[in-house]
Amino acid sequence: GVPDRLVILPGGRVFFIELKAPGKKSRPLQVAQQKKIASLGCEVLEIDSLQGVDEFIAKVSESK
Repeated sequence: GVPDRLVILPGGRVFFIELKAPGKKSRPLQVAQQKKIASLGCEVLEIDSLQGVDEFIAKVSESK
């Protein structure tokens, strides 16, 4: 149930990323784990496309 990727960036920025096939959603166990992680103050994202990956990279690049 743990997200697929853990991204740790300078400045203490931490992201947990669940990668899915286009149109697919997280399973109930994954959703439960994502909620636990988010309750600890971490950002959890579900990405299901190459465009979504590009948008994430652009987002974290802008907020350096």
